Order: sequence, then C-alpha cells, then structure tokens
Amino acid sequence: MLELNDNNYYNDCSGDINFMNIAFYTLGCKVNQYETQSMTELFLKNGYLLARDGEAPDVFVINSCTVTAESDRKTRQAVRRYRRKYPDAVIVLTGCMPQAFPEDAALSLPDADIIVGNTHHAELPDLVGQFFSYRRRIVKVEKHTNNEQFNTPRITNFSEHTRAFMKIQDGCDRYCTYCIIPSARGRIRSKALADIKAEAEQLAQNGFCEIVLVGINLTSYGRDTEHNICDAVKAVAAVDGIKRIRLGSLEPDHMSDDILEQLSLEEKFCPQFHLSLQSGCDKTLSRMNRHYDTAFYYDLVCRIRKRFPFAAITTDIMVGFAGETEEEFSESLAFVKKVKFASSHIFSYSRRKGTVAYNLPAQVPNCEKERRSREMIAATAETEKEFLLSQAGLTVQVLIEREVGDGTYTGYTKNYTPVLVKSSTDICGKILNVKITGAQQGFCLGEEVQENIIES
Repeated sequence: MLELNDNNYYNDCSGDINFMNIAFYTLGCKVNQYETQSMTELFLKNGYLLARDGEAPDVFVINSCTVTAESDRKTRQAVRRYRRKYPDAVIVLTGCMPQAFPEDAALSLPDADIIVGNTHHAELPDLVGQFFSYRRRIVKVEKHTNNEQFNTPRITNFSEHTRAFMKIQDGCDRYCTYCIIPSARGRIRSKALADIKAEAEQLAQNGFCEIVLVGINLTSYGRDTEHNICDAVKAVAAVDGIKRIRLGSLEPDHMSDDILEQLSLEEKFCPQFHLSLQSGCDKTLSRMNRHYDTAFYYDLVCRIRKRFPFAAITTDIMVGFAGETEEEFSESLAFVKKVKFASSHIFSYSRRKGTVAYNLPAQVPNCEKERRSREMIAATAETEKEFLLSQAGLTVQVLIEREVGDGTYTGYTKNYTPVLVKSSTDICGKILNVKITGAQQGFCLGEEVQENIIES
C-alpha cells in the first residue's frame, strides 16, 4: 500500500464540519457515476451539504478515469483547474487513475490534498476529517487482493429522475492487451442478491422506475458466488415500482443461450444489448486478447435478434489498434456494416503504459487513426439511421425523461431508441404508448396514443 502523510498546509476552513459543503466532478463510465453517488451519500450522512451552483465548496472530489492516456490527461487537467478555481478548498482525487498509477498521481499532482484509490471510498469522510485536523497531505492507495469482497456502499438516490444506475459487479480478469482496468479494479467480485433487492426497493421508493445494472465486467456477475446476471435481473424485477431493467456493457462470449432464454422470459427486461466488439477483424481481435471471433459474435447477434424482435444491438469499436493494417481495418469496416448496429461508440486506440499492447510493433500513426475513425463513424451513422427508420409504424412504450423545448419531450423505448414526442401537458416521468412516425437526426419521431398511459 502506498500511504503518505506530507506536510502540506492550507488556509483553515472555518466552521463545524456539519456546515461544510462539498462538490464532485466525475470522469469516465457509468460505474464511476454510481460510485460518485455513493460517495455523495456518505458525505451527506456525515453532515456535509452539497454546494449550490456558483458556491465555492469546502471540499471538491474528483473521481477519475484511466481507461486511456487521454483520460489521465483530463484528470490532471481537472485537478489543476479546480485548484485554481477553488484555492481554499480541500481537493480530493480518487478513482481509477490513482489506483492504477499511485506514484505518478502522488508526484505529478501536488495540487491534490488527498489521493485515495478505489479500495478506500468508504473511508473518504474520515480521511477528509483527518486532513482538517492535521493539515497534512494524505495519499492512501492499497493494491487489490485476490480475496477482495464487493464493498461499494449502496445508494438510495440518483441524479436522474427516471433512471438509476446500480453497480452490481466490480473487477475484471480478462486482461485484454490494451486495457489497464484489471490493475485499476482488481479481480471480479459481485454484490449480494439481497443487497441488490434492498437497493432496488429503496430506489423504487424514491421514484425511480428504471434500473440500469452496471459493472466493470457485468456479465461476470455471480461467477464468484454461484449466480449469474439473470439472478440479478430477477432480484430487481421482483421489486414493486420497478418497471424496466437494463444491462450495461456486455462481454459477448458470456452471453449463452441459457442467459438469453432467461432474459427473454422477464417482462421488465429491456432488449438493448451493448455487446463490446472492439474490432471486426479476427487477427486484430487475437492481438487484443479478446475471447471470441467475428463468427461467434455474428452468430450471437443473430440469436439475439431471433429471440428479441427489434432488439437494439449497440457496441464499442476501436480503430488503429497496434499492428492494424489497412486490410484489417477494411475487414473490420465490412463486418460492422454487416452487423448493422443500432448505435456505436467509435474511438481510436490509445497506447497505455502498463499494458501488453504498449510495446507491440507497428503502432498506427495518429493521422491514420483519425482517417479510419471518420470512415467508421460514417458507416455506423448509416446503420443507425437505418435502424431508426425500421421502427416507423410501430407502437412502443416510451419512458419520457425531459422537455427539450416548446412542448417537445424526449424519452426512450425499451430497446433504448430515443424518441421525440409533442405534448400539450407535462408528461415527464410517464411511460406512454407512442406510435413511431419517422426519424430524423438521431431520433425517432412519435405521436402519443392518448388513451394508453401505462404508468406515472
């Protein structure tokens, strides 16, 4: 464990801790967003208040991401920016960046008063209290262990009004050659089913009707407890008030026929499958140490579409991975067009110190990565448009989330298609039957079927 206490004095923050306020800044994935909510609730229980807009906080927490070198750059930038903006605040850096690179974080970010890894989130209020008492810099990062347990405190609320993320899994043992996350998150571990149900009950009581189950390697849920992802879905589905259940990013090779069958029997399950592809070329997938090939992936997509009519298949696609030739990129592009994804996140490979791929030969120049990214984005934009238009004429259930102006509301179908709906009344938070009439600019257009309001 890296644990330092350096003399590092700042102006006194006056007043009792019960009157101090706190603010948060989150980088990265849905798991990070969940963990920020968890930390927020911990501080509130310890007497802190959330800083209001325009109010300088006494404590400012930055929850970092380290999935790419660009993520680290943004983290450093955030620490320096908020030190300048709030010179008297206690700056706390936590999350994946200090967990994966504790020495680098400690040495390169002297503006952070407290640096804490992912294993010490529950201790943050106490550590901040120690800083206020002794005015000494705290760096506390402990390496993950093989017998580590799931320990993220549960949440009772979330920043969105209609959808809440629920972290049910942590860690990853896949060791893709480009990825630093096993170092930042440790081995796989799962939240107990009883805790999942209790958290869903509390969220339902606070008005949330949709839960998104998330994790670092979500489909490995239960492998350490003799359960699987379907057990987690069933635990949430058993809660009155929860109307919809979604899954976060999924590893394709974990999605067996048995898993698909069980999910298809759950009425509350939403048929959106975010199947991480990374590349549509088998040679590239092999160098990435992905655990499937394109034939397996395409067969899985076909099996999903057979069981779930109008399911949305979404994905992540990397271009310019180490050694990716023009021929390999062309293969990947052709495969992506063949699958016809409903939506895709396209990104260029970023070399990451501490990973196998960092030292692989034939690194692709940035200008070539940019060109390939543009081509892939253009191709996936066409398949997204095709998917949206394919739903014209359907009557679907839409959870209305917010008004975007002039009586126009936006919401999502069960397969996570964004829909624009006109209404003369406030329909936020309602699940409506909506007839899809067309599509434009990344949205389906819909008309409310007035007599068929499902839920409020």
